Amino acid sequence: MIDREPHNFNQLEQWLDQNRVTEIECLVPDLTGVARGKILPRQKFTEDRGMRLPEGVVAMGVTGEFPTEGPYFDVIDSTDRDMHLRPDPGTARIVPWASDPTAQVIHDCYDREGQLIPFAPRSVLRRVCERFDAAGWSPVVAPELEFYLVARNTDPDVPLKPPIGRSGRSETSRQAYSIDAVNEFDPLFEDVYAYCDQMELNVDTLIHEIGAGQMEINFFHAHPLGLADEVFMFKRTVREAALRHDMFATFMAKPIAGEPGSAMHVHQSVVDKVSGRNIFSNEDGSPSREFFWYIGGLQRYVPAAMALFAPYVNSYRRLARRAAAPINIQWGTDNRTVGFRSPVAAPAARRIENRVIGADANPYVALAATLACGWLGIQNRIEPKPEFRGDAYLGDFALPRSLGEALALLRDEADLAEALGREFVTVYTEIKETEVEEFMKVISPWEREHLLLHV
Repeated sequence: MIDREPHNFNQLEQWLDQNRVTEIECLVPDLTGVARGKILPRQKFTEDRGMRLPEGVVAMGVTGEFPTEGPYFDVIDSTDRDMHLRPDPGTARIVPWASDPTAQVIHDCYDREGQLIPFAPRSVLRRVCERFDAAGWSPVVAPELEFYLVARNTDPDVPLKPPIGRSGRSETSRQAYSIDAVNEFDPLFEDVYAYCDQMELNVDTLIHEIGAGQMEINFFHAHPLGLADEVFMFKRTVREAALRHDMFATFMAKPIAGEPGSAMHVHQSVVDKVSGRNIFSNEDGSPSREFFWYIGGLQRYVPAAMALFAPYVNSYRRLARRAAAPINIQWGTDNRTVGFRSPVAAPAARRIENRVIGADANPYVALAATLACGWLGIQNRIEPKPEFRGDAYLGDFALPRSLGEALALLRDEADLAEALGREFVTVYTEIKETEVEEFMKVISPWEREHLLLHV
């Protein structure tokens, strides 16, 4: 087992020897969470300990397109200069489905002067974590990631359907928390858990969620950067396992009409590094000022951060009334209808669950953004609204209803730009505007159905 501390190259080489690794997948997460990079022979990886890729590789849209003009090029040089990639040895893991002994290693992106590329997702999360570190604190997170299993679908014009399980039938009704419904896909999940075990991923429980074919995996709480790496790797893993069982796994926020969307709920707290105390609780066990200020920060800044939590046009289909997703920024204790839930817990485990984030969000960007909102709340001593004790689905919408609206809010929020990095916000919003423009070129079945002969 390799030490998960970074920059331990001697131990990495020993680990590669022990596992007889012959190839290395050198990975860089881009803004969409896609794994970019190169595959190198072991010897080449050992000799170079890094590689180069164009800057734009981590700064493209989900369609592979780039902006052609505008502020994007105030950050990214039009000459398409190189990034210098350095492996993080603590991220090295076996690729369990590879035919030859293969390792995967996540890389950080640097410029020629040795500075982190500010718009690379891993750099953004590092930047936010450093704010907590400078204050003597350590943020702690625990994601709960939902996803759908669907039948193979090679035609994007055909709606997705639940896959066929061991019984030879597909689900036609909702099976929340059903053990038997999970057991329908035992062969698949046996592979998923075997892969996760080989990769030393920090996964906890698996449950069947509300939707037909919808599952949820929970991760043990840990430091945000390591957990973002694990979510990134888990998505690759479950997709690969699903393909091997003749189905797809999708993390789309709303893949099937009439079914609930998929979220990435993130539990978060902050620990004092000297005392080990959860700063959300006072010595007498009562909620601290920091606890309430953190909530205040989420309420104040999450609407402006929605383009980071709901990054695609599809994301906003999930955020609908009575669709098992929040529509506002209320907070409450043990209340799943609000945007920010405080689970019942011992004082040492007091935490806030951000229920707004979609499963389609880049884990590095989403964790950076939610922590930045809470950090700003503490720094600015933002008092939250009173605790909401009823059904928040009955309230008014307090979140943007579209990606275009969300991007406008993000552009106008100077505090978030300072916390996440102005270069990142510039690149991100420009890329997302390009995606919106691409989407608007597509005529949907709904438009043909209702407008073709009626208007």
